[in-house]
Amino acid sequence: MNPEFDQETMAAAVSLIEIALTEDLRDRGDLTSLSTIPEELSASVSIVSRENGVLCGAPLIPLVFQNLNSRMAMSSQVTVDLAIPDGGSVKPGNRIASISGPVRTLLTGERTVLNFLIHLSGVASKTQAFVQKVQGTKAVILDTRKTLPGYRLLHKYAVRCGGGTNHRMGLYDGILIKDNHLAARGDQRVSAAVSDARHYMQLHGMKLPVEIEVDTLEQLRDALDENPEIVLLDNMGPSLLIEAVRMRDTMAPKTKLEASGRVTLETVRAIAETGVDRISIGGLTHSAPALDLGFDWPWG
Repeated sequence: MNPEFDQETMAAAVSLIEIALTEDLRDRGDLTSLSTIPEELSASVSIVSRENGVLCGAPLIPLVFQNLNSRMAMSSQVTVDLAIPDGGSVKPGNRIASISGPVRTLLTGERTVLNFLIHLSGVASKTQAFVQKVQGTKAVILDTRKTLPGYRLLHKYAVRCGGGTNHRMGLYDGILIKDNHLAARGDQRVSAAVSDARHYMQLHGMKLPVEIEVDTLEQLRDALDENPEIVLLDNMGPSLLIEAVRMRDTMAPKTKLEASGRVTLETVRAIAETGVDRISIGGLTHSAPALDLGFDWPWG
């Protein structure tokens, strides 16, 4: 899987890199490297995988060093040779990239580069694990809005690197009527909320899918009367999901069903086999473990 690292994602990465390096260096720089490493000393270093996983974040490596080259005003620039593209599988010992340049700059950028790589690769790797679990079913694995502030585009990109599918990017590009919306309305008729959402979009000349969350089969029956594009089935076990699929097939076969809530690697296959179309998992982004990657120095 090698998804596009588009201009919008690039801009988000540049902004986060600026924040990361500013909090690390302030107006003094890397005092340890400045005080102990000769300015003229150069080296080549490799970024190497320590475990199996999916790579994500490789395009950020040159961006970090471009920022540092500018900050440090070094006469010799850092060069980056990428060996594995984003979305590629990595195994222990695989070389991800070779980086050459002033040792001061390499040392200063090491932790920032790794912070991005291990986190984003962790998201991609966790996503791939879920995707592999549902192979052979029609269910697709989706992310959610449970992302770190500022990381939305990079997290969504990492999910795509792992073979997952993006849910809406934010509140601006999709309608998802959740239980809190229904409770705030004081009207538990979910079909009325779907109707109101469609009326709003019609008034504003928008054409977006309407998704609504339900907790019970009774709510699902009510929702299907309005033929929403998607119904989110919250915290339903496999037996209820099977009934929900049967109801959808009878009442509104074009409506897609999305299962969500406490989905784990141990339960996702059974959920997919109920016949739902989508499975959304917040844990892809909010609790993915880091992938073990590191710099291999020539003197290590």
